[in-house]
Amino acid sequence: MQTPLFGPGRTVVLAVSVLVGSVLIPSPEALGADPVPLRPLHSFTKQQLSTEFWSEGANFGDFNHDGRKDVVSGPYWWEGPDFKKRHQYAAADVSFKKKAPDGSEVSVPGYEGALGSNNAYSKNFFAYSTDLNGDGWDDILILGFPGEQSFWYENPKGGEAQWTKHTAIEVTDNESPGYFDLTGDGKPEIVCASHGFYGYATPDASNPAKIWTWHPISPNNGYQRFTHGMGYGDVNGDGRTDLLEKDGWWEQPESLVGDPVWKFHAYPFAPAGCSHMFAYDVNGDGLNDVICGLVAHGYGLAWYEQYRENGEIKFRPHVFMNKEANENAYGVHFSQLHAVDLVDMDGDGLKDIITGKRFWAHGKDGDPEPNSAPVLYWWKLVRYTDHTAEFVPHLIDDASGIGTQVIASDYNGDGLPDIVVGNKRGTYVFTHQVKQVTPEEWEAAQPKRTAK
Repeated sequence: MQTPLFGPGRTVVLAVSVLVGSVLIPSPEALGADPVPLRPLHSFTKQQLSTEFWSEGANFGDFNHDGRKDVVSGPYWWEGPDFKKRHQYAAADVSFKKKAPDGSEVSVPGYEGALGSNNAYSKNFFAYSTDLNGDGWDDILILGFPGEQSFWYENPKGGEAQWTKHTAIEVTDNESPGYFDLTGDGKPEIVCASHGFYGYATPDASNPAKIWTWHPISPNNGYQRFTHGMGYGDVNGDGRTDLLEKDGWWEQPESLVGDPVWKFHAYPFAPAGCSHMFAYDVNGDGLNDVICGLVAHGYGLAWYEQYRENGEIKFRPHVFMNKEANENAYGVHFSQLHAVDLVDMDGDGLKDIITGKRFWAHGKDGDPEPNSAPVLYWWKLVRYTDHTAEFVPHLIDDASGIGTQVIASDYNGDGLPDIVVGNKRGTYVFTHQVKQVTPEEWEAAQPKRTAK
């Protein structure tokens, strides 16, 4: 599968002349020989905005209203497109003590993460940019520590004043909540568990500072703050977005009037507790499959192929990365896939997986392989004509990792999704670039199979 440069099916040819001394030597292509096709090679430039640990989520948004995307992570936002100027929008009154080389004790800003030796947790797990009061300026929505309040911060439209803080909902449960349009009304909702129920919360457009309205979609099944695994997508193809969870999926009814209980379809996608989940047609057969990491604090990455049997929706698992390196065709192996995003990274019209290793989810001694390389990958979706498919891993970085959130979005308007990460190692932006190379150079840079 080739990735188009300027449009579907387009390639670039190399036809140049070379100056040798004072003589211009034409290339073979210029003399009429077959042109050399070039292929796009994707890479990323890494920029670390901060080494301090303030959050395990970060996002892009235009916070100074200049038409260029900025970055929010923890109580700060950085001006794009170079992210060199930092602004504080919320209280940054957390620090920890550590020993300096001379034995003295120093105070380090932020929560204790990679700059220390002990494990700590931020109050900031997910960040979103959104205009909640309708004034045309991006506000900041923070989904905090599981089981606690979530807030939104009102953009003051310039200046250095701290932004006014408003409570969105009192209890945000599940470790993979989200902010997306579940209901199909064109407006995103906070989607999570709360007080034992799955559901969603909507703001009051006439009074955005008011506590949001909670809409349960399930019975009280005792879902709690550390329940893992949640996502969304249209599983049954009826045009309505369903809610995915580790033990099955909740079918959205035709009408949401009166907050009806959604129909539950049990399936053991990830009983041990995964992270973000997506319904997406992986193999191109017209049926939406389910993508998820198998264990947020362990191993595994899989897609579940949907098929129909006597009209009933069933799934066939395809685990393409797990505990051992030989369980992946390319020998890729890492743990703690606590955040996943699904975005078309290379412009081929197919959505790819972005994930990596959450750094020190439970500290330097917790979870499998806590101190192995904190990697970040994008997995290219490749479809085949027989309706089989695979995800090919492309390493972005091995010294950053992910948090509880990883976001791929085009911040600079070049059509290429970039990536932002906030975690216990700090805040990072990975700027996506494409270089046109010869087929030989392209092939040399591709992941190599280690297993059939």
